[in-house]
Amino acid sequence: MNLELKKAIDQISKDKGIDRAQLITTLEDAVRTSVERRYGDDLDVEVRFNEDTGEIDIYQFKIVVEEVENELTQITLAEAREHDPSVGLDDEMGFRMKIDDLGRIAAQSAKQVIIQRMRDAEQEQIYNEYKDRIGEIVSGITQRRDKGGWIINLGRTEALLPKDEQIPKEHNKRGERTQALIIDVKKDGRGPQVIISRAHRDYLAALFRLEVPEVDDGTVQIMGVARDPGSRAKVAVLTRDRDVDPVGACVGVRGSRIQNIVQELHGERIDIVVWNQDITVYAKNALAPAVITKIVVDEAENLLEVTVPDEQLTNAIGRKGQNVKLAAKLLGWKIDIFSETRYKEANGIGRGLEQIASVAEISVEQLIKAGFQNLDDLRNASDEEISEKLSLTQNRIAELRSAISFLTPVIEGNEE
Repeated sequence: MNLELKKAIDQISKDKGIDRAQLITTLEDAVRTSVERRYGDDLDVEVRFNEDTGEIDIYQFKIVVEEVENELTQITLAEAREHDPSVGLDDEMGFRMKIDDLGRIAAQSAKQVIIQRMRDAEQEQIYNEYKDRIGEIVSGITQRRDKGGWIINLGRTEALLPKDEQIPKEHNKRGERTQALIIDVKKDGRGPQVIISRAHRDYLAALFRLEVPEVDDGTVQIMGVARDPGSRAKVAVLTRDRDVDPVGACVGVRGSRIQNIVQELHGERIDIVVWNQDITVYAKNALAPAVITKIVVDEAENLLEVTVPDEQLTNAIGRKGQNVKLAAKLLGWKIDIFSETRYKEANGIGRGLEQIASVAEISVEQLIKAGFQNLDDLRNASDEEISEKLSLTQNRIAELRSAISFLTPVIEGNEE
């Protein structure tokens, strides 16, 4: 084996970036383990890699004693003095082991260690490389379907595109190139596991950085992203540069930039929203294209009550509630949307029924449960019906009638 082993160590250290001294130490440990396994754990041995000869030298150590009880670890004084006349009792002597198949043992150990060290070093390098690339877009070839998703060959390693990180209704094909975002890197017994995603909201943000120079250099900032992968998304943008239109920068000339992103996401519709510190302005932008009449902010409940013209209700809510759902995700607020008609009715009930309930000394919930949704319902009901449904005396009903007569002009006047 001699100089061939030395050359192999030098080459592997250089090509794979493995520390040479660490490789030699690991090699020596492996040979020591092989020898001890063959000749017993009691054997006291030292293994050294000889830099001059390229050989692995093995030395066995024995204690000088008067009477030998264990030939593997002890030697008599008389025998010891044949090698060294100055030796005394309890001294330790080292002998180079002469093992017929030492070369085979060393060669096998060397091969196993080198292969394992190469594998370990490569896996560690891959892990360190990819863990620092979380949030980066990578591209690879779709290789095969795994129980957890699709396996994508990135070249040096494989990545997993889990089922829940795929865009719904998007079909992968073996041999096709797939682009995705690295979202996690895990250590695994078989090597580092790179997890990628096409459905993550950060993938959309990364595509904007890739396609829009103003986003990449920080002139335009992405303040938030909300996605319904494969269907629709909202991206909030902001710029401090008065000469830059953040929406125009993201759209590009004739929509070139945004179209590249939409094409990559197989037709996902993207709304670009201008971020604003004022939550009401931000909410109006987020709910576009719907026109907003009024927004009431309930900070205690983290709730926005949004009123829109009757004909804008469908636009504001969106197909299957998608527009309002994405706007709520983008804002981080709950959103209740009312048409103007419904808002007036709701507030009419609130202002009118609440005061009527106070006069009747019952709750608003009791009135509504009894079928009285507004003042007109009460005005048009007979005394017998009111008495039956609310269990009120005639005097209380008379007071109720007076309150209805008093409140009706006020409520109608406010609604106008």
